[in-house]
Amino acid sequence: MAKKPSIPKGTRDFGPVEMARRDYIFNTIRSVFKLYGYSPIETPAMENLTSLLGKYGEEGDRLLFKVLNSGDAFSKVEPQMLENSNSLSLKVCEKGLRYDLTVPFARFVVQHQNELVFPFKRYQIQPVWRADRPQKGRYREFYQCDVDVIGSDSLLNELELVQITDEVFRLLGLNVVIKINNRKVLLGIAEVIGHPDKLIDITIAIDKIDKIGLAQVKNELLSRGIDSAAIEAIEPILELKGTTEEKIDAMRPILESSVVGLQGLDELATLFRYIKLAQVEQEVELDLSLARGLNYYTGAIFEVKAKDAQMGSICGGGRYDDLTGIFGLPDVSGVGISFGADRIYDVLLTLDKFPEEAQAGTQLLFANFGEAEQEYIIPILMQLRQIGVVAEIYTNKAKLKKQFDYATKRSIPYIVIAGENEMAHRTVNLKELNSGEQKTLKIEELIEFFKGLKK
Repeated sequence: MAKKPSIPKGTRDFGPVEMARRDYIFNTIRSVFKLYGYSPIETPAMENLTSLLGKYGEEGDRLLFKVLNSGDAFSKVEPQMLENSNSLSLKVCEKGLRYDLTVPFARFVVQHQNELVFPFKRYQIQPVWRADRPQKGRYREFYQCDVDVIGSDSLLNELELVQITDEVFRLLGLNVVIKINNRKVLLGIAEVIGHPDKLIDITIAIDKIDKIGLAQVKNELLSRGIDSAAIEAIEPILELKGTTEEKIDAMRPILESSVVGLQGLDELATLFRYIKLAQVEQEVELDLSLARGLNYYTGAIFEVKAKDAQMGSICGGGRYDDLTGIFGLPDVSGVGISFGADRIYDVLLTLDKFPEEAQAGTQLLFANFGEAEQEYIIPILMQLRQIGVVAEIYTNKAKLKKQFDYATKRSIPYIVIAGENEMAHRTVNLKELNSGEQKTLKIEELIEFFKGLKK
């Protein structure tokens, strides 16, 4: 007996309805990216593993999907390599599936630097892969919609990303909160508590505060070598309340001994001033517990959450000052944000926010009674398609009931019946399936009817 076909956990098939909804999301996001002057690129699904390892922190390295070399990949493995997973991976796996779109983008910029005009503004809508444990809202294969600008350190770029986020979610009809912090502030905190070398440990821990709570975060900080006095100093910062201005003012005396920390506060103050001038509609807040666990962030960091649905972040990103340096092009600053299309899909579905037109398929089906009728219908079908009507003909001669059943199952709202009598008078019968209403129309009237529906 043949094994029942299946797909790997954490991946999904998408049927016509799902694809129509996904296209609605992608097209909406793409339209905003273009409006702000960003150009599209694509990179391969696979990158050299050396390009990926060490860019996402220790947890990210564990979640990389590695592609086994062809042939007998293990024939040249030395026994001591079995003790080091990264050494073993690089020996038997020279390639890996991309974990995100940012590191491949940095590699692209360095590789094509002589062809690009800086600042370079790009968007990229492609799938990424993570060897994560599948759960609600978390997949092993999912799409990201990234927008980045590289070659400029102006905070106007950060403002533009906030505006893009605001516009995308306005068009999608979602209420979100855009959370902002700055990694320089986090570095300043690490400095003033006496653990400047523990920035990554601190950010990894506090980045989990929404998932595991403050008490568990404190335990994790202890386990990562942060002493109790330092944790006590961090706690009031993470629980700071008030307006953005009040939070920044409260942080200045705390970070007065840290030059980089004060620089981060200045950047936040400027960015929030720009946001106010731009009249951003969505809620924007300074969240000092926001850390974003990726190692390459150096300045502003962003995270977006839906207000009306229980879901993790649906969008995130930040400033990276030297990501291209790892590929041999130092001191080129960039900033970007990534929209999680799959989580956005789940939120829209949960809240029933997909518009009808995002799910619409064929509008009109022509019934098929035989060869003569087919030849009568073909020119009419062509005219309808030329004005943008999604129309098709049932491809085989069949009983009318069977063709009606097909239209009903496909949720096609209209069916055209054209037999000998209609052909003789150059007319058609148009039936609306939901109401059962039927009327005889001249071909020109049929065209005008569907033109009217499109207005």
